[in-house]
Amino acid sequence: MGMDRERSVDRFLPLRPVEFHILLSLAAGERHGYGIIQDAEARGERMVPDVGTLYRALRRIEDQGLIAAADRREAPDAADERRHYYRITELGLRVARAEARRLEALMIAARIGGLLEGGAV
Repeated sequence: MGMDRERSVDRFLPLRPVEFHILLSLAAGERHGYGIIQDAEARGERMVPDVGTLYRALRRIEDQGLIAAADRREAPDAADERRHYYRITELGLRVARAEARRLEALMIAARIGGLLEGGAV
């Protein structure tokens, strides 16, 4: 069964950067859309998605079952406004981990290939 689970995850790879950043943010806990953008900024991301790109990606990965809507509630940073919160699903967590492993393998290859410090010249 483990091999079947991995194959089912592979069909989502590679993730678009915005999708990976969403899953990365939600792996730490439920967030609303603006909270995901704030999280990316706090991690020092250079290419933080704009609101339209973010919400299209949220819809897409929700339709794929990688995330799910969490209870809608008032956001502490938004007066009386109620925000849509999202949470990562078990499948989403497996996909995010697989993508992180894929990216790690690319970084290792880049070092060995001399593109990054610490590798061959």
